[in-house]
Amino acid sequence: MFEVVFLICLGVIWIIAAVAHDFKTYEVPNWLSLSLIVFALGFRFFYGLFGSEINFSFFYQGLIGLGIFTILGTLFYYSRIFAGGDAKLMMALGAVIPFYSNFQDNFYLFLKFLLLFLISGAIYGLVMAVSIGVRNRKLFRKEFGKQFKKNKKKLLVFMIFGIVFLVSSFFVFEFLVLSIGLFVFPYLYIAAKSIDESCMIKKVPPEKLTEGDLLYKDVKIGNKKIKATWGGLSKEEISLLKKNKKEILIRYGIPYTPAFLIGFILLVVFWFKGLPWVF
Repeated sequence: MFEVVFLICLGVIWIIAAVAHDFKTYEVPNWLSLSLIVFALGFRFFYGLFGSEINFSFFYQGLIGLGIFTILGTLFYYSRIFAGGDAKLMMALGAVIPFYSNFQDNFYLFLKFLLLFLISGAIYGLVMAVSIGVRNRKLFRKEFGKQFKKNKKKLLVFMIFGIVFLVSSFFVFEFLVLSIGLFVFPYLYIAAKSIDESCMIKKVPPEKLTEGDLLYKDVKIGNKKIKATWGGLSKEEISLLKKNKKEILIRYGIPYTPAFLIGFILLVVFWFKGLPWVF
């Protein structure tokens, strides 16, 4: 039990540090995630070496967890769900979360964390988006009108399919949920897009740019073009922008690290209390 408690404390402390850094700078530094991996795997190794009996299965499970969560973090990154810092934090948690010495139990634990993380992340993201929209309601209303006009044809398509499935629900009841989703989802998308375009774009002087900042659109400096990529700005590109001495439009996202903290704490509570996994 001691070894699990130690890993839990390690994970909570590091995630809280990541949350604080994320809210302050809108990024999670690489050293934070890498140091969590080193500490977690280092502890697992020495615990296996100097424990009551020499057994490295606890260490191997940490390596397996790191591998699985590296794949997950990479998938989320290239799906543009995560920024680079979030993806690396997900990888690091893979070295922490295996609480058992066998893969089958740990695999179910991975699934439970992923589910809790996605649910808490969705609720947290929705609350944050609503909060930002309310604080900037004038800008939001104006942008919502633009996005609504821009996406009229798409809305019509969703509405037609929604009506088809609504009628079908009189024969197959399960289609009712799908029809509601088809009516609601487009408006949620437009609302999220409106918040992103009206509230999350800021002008930043070149001297305040940091590595990984996301350009809102391509910037041309002389004959060179700096493209707005998902990977963010490099040090070389920032140096070039500083010579330009003009404010740059940067796209900021909602700090997502609190979802990691909520998901991890819920996992620990469920694990300690032995609560049923009703879902």
